Amino acid sequence: MRTVQLDAVLFDLDDTLCRYRRSGSELLEAAFEATGVEPFITREEYHARYPEFVGDSDSMADLRERCFAAIAESKGRDPAVGRRVARAYAAERDHGDVEPLPGVEAAVDAVSELPLGLVTNGSPEMQAPKLEALGLADAFDVVVHAGYDAAAKPDPEPFEVALSALDARPDRTVHVGNSLESDVAGARAAGVQSVWLSEDDQPAEPEPDHRVPTLEAFPSIVERR
Repeated sequence: MRTVQLDAVLFDLDDTLCRYRRSGSELLEAAFEATGVEPFITREEYHARYPEFVGDSDSMADLRERCFAAIAESKGRDPAVGRRVARAYAAERDHGDVEPLPGVEAAVDAVSELPLGLVTNGSPEMQAPKLEALGLADAFDVVVHAGYDAAAKPDPEPFEVALSALDARPDRTVHVGNSLESDVAGARAAGVQSVWLSEDDQPAEPEPDHRVPTLEAFPSIVERR
């Protein structure tokens, strides 16, 4: 990481600070079982199509229904069946049923004297219960729900919104996240330093400013002078 005095630190949420106790694959299996429909959507397909509907939906429930309906139609199925599966999926999902990833408390505490922001791709109705469950509801000075308050990551806009709220310079701010495509690319587009959570030691594109295997290693690389 570049040796500069930091103005602020930004964090991603999903798979950076926490993860669901029940995976998306488990919920899909339960949703298909509950509706009596033969499984025709995979978690990977859902995540691949998800970005198409971010920003154009009134809620997470509406987004998922539209996404599942589109997948159903693309496979020659009735879109209404996709919507029915999406509603069953929503009934199974508890957004507060998350577990913290190793090192969360230490990572946040290490920079608690700095202005902190959360830049997350997800609606307030999804993300607020997670922060409550983690005990982090009051930990951040600003929370930007990318795709709702601003464009979704990797667009630089949600980072710029956070920077403005924190009165922080991009080159004196770091963003910590697990996604090369959303977090590292988005931070880079906004001129923000990136810390990539990854155990992969192969060359990455875009190249993060720093990478750590888990949040447990994050405090050791934060330089505050």
